[in-house]
Amino acid sequence: MSGVLALNRPIASAWRLRLPGPDTFWAAAFALPYAAIFLFFVLYPVIFGFWLGSSPALYTELFSSPLYLTALANTLIFVGIGVNLKMALAFLLSGFFMRKRKWVKALLVIFILPWATPALPAFMSIHWMLNGEWGFLNSVLDALFGIDGPIWLIDRWLALGADLAAYIWKQLPFWTVIFLAGRMSVPRELYEAADVDGATGFRRFVHVTVPLQANLYLVCTLLSTIWTFGDFNTITFISGGGPSMSTEVLATLGIRYAFTMSVPSLGVAAVLSALPLLVPIMVLLMRKLRTSDVQL
Repeated sequence: MSGVLALNRPIASAWRLRLPGPDTFWAAAFALPYAAIFLFFVLYPVIFGFWLGSSPALYTELFSSPLYLTALANTLIFVGIGVNLKMALAFLLSGFFMRKRKWVKALLVIFILPWATPALPAFMSIHWMLNGEWGFLNSVLDALFGIDGPIWLIDRWLALGADLAAYIWKQLPFWTVIFLAGRMSVPRELYEAADVDGATGFRRFVHVTVPLQANLYLVCTLLSTIWTFGDFNTITFISGGGPSMSTEVLATLGIRYAFTMSVPSLGVAAVLSALPLLVPIMVLLMRKLRTSDVQL
């Protein structure tokens, strides 16, 4: 009997070694909810979306639609002009806010407010401000200059211009602060050395600031481009895609197909059609982040 017990002791010890300890249990308890959230709210929607928009017939129908071609052109204009103009202004304004004066710091706090304001009330306010009959902008033009302002949102190009202006106004403060942080990370010794060499003002900006901030500028521009392709709020709440759906972009067109027209597969196809433009940008962004040291 004692021999049998002695024989069973190594076996019992082996089973105890295989049982998960309390650390493993608690690690699994914390990890499982996050894994479930990733599975049900990230992985499943992505896979289902690709499956829903996988039929080649959807893209044949999509590319033959004049509405899609207009939305594609609007997307390229909105992203191309909006991102580049916004980033250039943000970079220049970050230099202005580098000044060490109290009124400049106070102005920076006010300048950040558009970005801190929720998008829905901000854009709806701008929409009503552009009303052609009794909107605030036309009222000011009439009161100060006696000008009868246009009906802003009834013309495609005026409405698209209003979308661009609202987009830049809303996003400009965020990127200005990013570039301001980047400028503040530059050692003062470099600027002092440039002053000694006679590189002041514009020459210092070209030969010191721009080379040191080029990496950050490129990464931020790529990231902003990816975000802007998915911008739904600006177009929806400023022009509403009008007049006659002439200012739709791919993001809003996909939502309109899926929910207004009740063709979800066509809506997914409209959104997925932007991937040939987005994938190279994302690859470039990942390579840039991996091979360069982007610091704020």
